[in-house]
Amino acid sequence: MGAVGVLRSILDPRTVLHGIRLAHFSFYSFVGQVPRLTRGANVSMAPNVSFRNADRISIGAGTHIGEFSVIWAGNSTGRVIIGDHCLFAPHVTLTASNYGIVRSATPIMDQPKVERDIVIGDGAWLGANVVVLAGVTVGEGAVIAAGAVVTKDVPAFAIAGGVPARVIGERPEQ
Repeated sequence: MGAVGVLRSILDPRTVLHGIRLAHFSFYSFVGQVPRLTRGANVSMAPNVSFRNADRISIGAGTHIGEFSVIWAGNSTGRVIIGDHCLFAPHVTLTASNYGIVRSATPIMDQPKVERDIVIGDGAWLGANVVVLAGVTVGEGAVIAAGAVVTKDVPAFAIAGGVPARVIGERPEQ
């Protein structure tokens, strides 16, 4: 592509609109949400973590949230509570809200939502691409293997993995 092609691309209104959309998403999912979080000391997170309804999200001291993670509280009641010194690898998703599927003739988007709290215990480690669904508690010191989908509670110091996640081991005693 020559200089004329580059100039046409830059001046194309679709390029400008796309830039505006990206800026809006960035503000909505990160910049505008972060000040609404409740955070302990020394929380670190990648600059591209996405938050929704951050006034119902709390992150404990010393926790790290990896790149492209998604932390979504419910629209009205579902909270996300993350303990101290937790470690989230890249692409972790927590969502405290699910669409219902009770009415077969009603489109999924029009179903009533089910919102329930997610609680991640102190010192838990969630591997890359882990998904934690509404209503789940991950116990203190638990390890969730990469790619797991956590649909029910995981006990303290357990190691869980799979789809759906199940306990596959325990962390050794200190």
